[in-house]
Amino acid sequence: MIKFIHVDDLLPVRNEVLREGKLQLHECIFPTDKVDGAFHLGYYVDDELACVASFHPQSYGEFSGKGYQLRGMATVEKYRGKGLGNQLLNFAIVYLRGQQANYLWCNARKKAMNFYFNTGFEVISPEFEVPGIGPHHVMYLRVR
Repeated sequence: MIKFIHVDDLLPVRNEVLREGKLQLHECIFPTDKVDGAFHLGYYVDDELACVASFHPQSYGEFSGKGYQLRGMATVEKYRGKGLGNQLLNFAIVYLRGQQANYLWCNARKKAMNFYFNTGFEVISPEFEVPGIGPHHVMYLRVR
């Protein structure tokens, strides 16, 4: 089941998956987690939080209209490859259409690019390095 959740609920998954459990939970908070218009989604399998993602209003480059950035998408290892991330992202896209968003973008880890391609995103930047995390590309999806 997909739910809107509080940022504090997703920090353990964000830390485990995206930071390899190396940080304290408070260190996994993004500055954008609590801005106006930000929201967080969690996919629960029974009572276990299996997949998370955060979204906040943020334009990108020269794109016009209302943009949102996707950050912190993470699926717990044992649930990967089961379509949970795809379902969660599609839920977010439908919600963003209702919020009158025009596009969604993210800084995608190179190893996650196929996931985003399969959801309809396209690459819009050259590869760049996020220190301590690895290679990324900016990816874009037209929402409406």
